[in-house]
Amino acid sequence: MKPTRTALALTALFCLSGAVPIGAAAWAAGPTKTAVFAGGCFWSAEKAMEHLPGVTDVVVGYAGGALRNPTYDNHQGHLEAVKVTYDPAKISYAKLVDGFFHNIDPTDAGGQICDRGPSYATAVFVSDQDETRTAQAVKAQVAKTLGKPVATRVLTGGTFWKGEAYHQDYARKNPASYNAYRIGCGRDRALKAVWGPAAS
Repeated sequence: MKPTRTALALTALFCLSGAVPIGAAAWAAGPTKTAVFAGGCFWSAEKAMEHLPGVTDVVVGYAGGALRNPTYDNHQGHLEAVKVTYDPAKISYAKLVDGFFHNIDPTDAGGQICDRGPSYATAVFVSDQDETRTAQAVKAQVAKTLGKPVATRVLTGGTFWKGEAYHQDYARKNPASYNAYRIGCGRDRALKAVWGPAAS
């Protein structure tokens, strides 16, 4: 089914404004889909998610709040988030969500590792009932595996706002700075403490 002219116009408007409907299929690029996750520091979430098989693109930004056009200096109510474009023929949504969980500490209700506060909370943003059921099932399995309550929320839709250019691909463009942050934060050590050998 071809998108209507209205749908095309709305998509163009969203793209120009920097806003992207969460969960919207990226049909303009082919048979890919998108998913949005909040995993604490969006530099680390981007780095983790872009290495999953079947992921074709990851963009950092803000999601979950009511503020329009949020910025790094003013994103009150939003979580740092990533929009992941993926090929469902290569990775299922369930495996994508599972991959996300294995790159965070889902038991941490106060942020992620050294990054504390509401904007660093974790979440899976879902766009329909199928995604909701899948995300909740993965979350339940994670709780069973870890033997602890999972603080990561499953949240419905909203708008993903693309972050500033200097935050995109930060780990790749600024490896020394990013690695110093990651080591200082103790991210790898913390993830291994949660997941053991299964830590990504």
